[in-house]
Amino acid sequence: MGVVVALVVGAAYVATLAPTVLAYGTPYTLDSPMLQAAVPVLGVGHPTGYPTYMMLTHLFTYLPFGDVAYRVTLASAVYGVLAVGMVYAVGLLLSRRVAAAGAGALAFGFSGAFWSQAVISEVYTLNALFVASVLLLLLLWRDRRDDRALLIASLLAGLSLTHHLSSGVLVPAGLLFVALVDRSVFSKAGLLLKGACLFALGLLPLLYLPIRALMDAPLNEADPSTPGRFLNLVTGGSFLAESSEAGRQCSPSALSLEGPAVKLATLGREVLVQFPLAFLAVGAFGAVYLLLRDRAAAGLVGVVLLGSLAHGISYLWLGIEDFAAFLIPALLTFALCVCAGLGLLLQPMENLREAPGRAFPAALSAVFLLLPLLGMLGAYAGMDRSDEYGGRRAVETVSRNVESGATILHHRSPLWYMVLVEERRRDLTLVDPFCTSWDRRTDLVWPDDLTATQAAARYGTGDTTGVQAARKASRQGPVYVLDHGRVDYERFREAGFEVVPAGDDRLLYELVPRREMSFEPG
Repeated sequence: MGVVVALVVGAAYVATLAPTVLAYGTPYTLDSPMLQAAVPVLGVGHPTGYPTYMMLTHLFTYLPFGDVAYRVTLASAVYGVLAVGMVYAVGLLLSRRVAAAGAGALAFGFSGAFWSQAVISEVYTLNALFVASVLLLLLLWRDRRDDRALLIASLLAGLSLTHHLSSGVLVPAGLLFVALVDRSVFSKAGLLLKGACLFALGLLPLLYLPIRALMDAPLNEADPSTPGRFLNLVTGGSFLAESSEAGRQCSPSALSLEGPAVKLATLGREVLVQFPLAFLAVGAFGAVYLLLRDRAAAGLVGVVLLGSLAHGISYLWLGIEDFAAFLIPALLTFALCVCAGLGLLLQPMENLREAPGRAFPAALSAVFLLLPLLGMLGAYAGMDRSDEYGGRRAVETVSRNVESGATILHHRSPLWYMVLVEERRRDLTLVDPFCTSWDRRTDLVWPDDLTATQAAARYGTGDTTGVQAARKASRQGPVYVLDHGRVDYERFREAGFEVVPAGDDRLLYELVPRREMSFEPG
């Protein structure tokens, strides 16, 4: 059954996979174009750096099919399928029933939040794989009392922290689980020392970040080449720009302007659409059952679920538009509650001896296996990115329509992929003066390798409206702006520019200075 579940989910992911480089877009592809550029050149990503993701996913770039961006996206699908397989295995341990584990795994694999991340270049499916793997190892340790499973779980828990800080919830969850199963483990000094050493070994990929920065990585978003900047990156402390002077010029997201009632309603809608309604009821039933009959498993699953839910809500409260992606570990653990609940429902039915009664468990199993598949068919069109060529159109539009030696104002766009991976239009100067929610260092300008301060002085990137950058660039030659959905063209007009479409698809505009335009010093 596990293989069948993986094949079904994998087929859906591959069929709906984005085919090439993605465009910057709200809410889910804010980071995808940069990841597609950074992974092939082994760059340093945005906070928290994602060193494990960078190195693992880089291996996919050597595949002999598709363009490089497609291969990076394919990695998301592969991690997603493996995560669903792990959910099946954990669900089987909790429910002891194949149908229950299969239904829960399918429900998780086809939940909107998870499926949406499996078909783009993003980090969340790998995070789910780490979370599910650690849960599986801990439950195997309980069943078999083989300390090797516990030690491998320690290694993976450390490794997961090099990928996504939200997986830090695995540490208290795992410690609570071990304490509830067998407190004597904490008196075994040798075992504890081995576990601590393996946990520390799992953290070693963090060294990738300063090493690649010191090697002048082609794309380095945070320059963690000093201890202070390294800590700022890996702890998420880099998310300070919105409180800076530059950050205050940024336009807030629509979600951040809403009140608590609207945000709570948004959370409710997001959570309720992830699973069929019947699964929500069965999952709640399974959670109660675990609390009453299996406190250790309830503690393990509950800490991860509640910790992830709190993490997602905190991002929602800040107005982060892709907050649903942070709920994925909560969805994963709730799917495990579904497995436990359905397994409990099937148990008494399997003991029925009369012929009509024997059909009940088979019928119930079939219903719960079909529900996620029917949901998948209904959600397919909304999840399908197989015809998404917006990023490729942006690359080709710039390649065809921009004059030699021109400057392009853009924001975290596929143009990084164009110049670094495809090595096209390297005659251009790419300047990104627009807002982010973290403190950037060296990804502001191509081809210059400048700090943020140097870029601000030379290219005017300190002005997050882009006007100062346009003024400076127009003194040297033609200047264009690649639309990213949040460009305030009126500011450019007020500053003395004509905004002229370049190309036919309204992606690119030339900023032409009016004759009467006067330039301010600097």
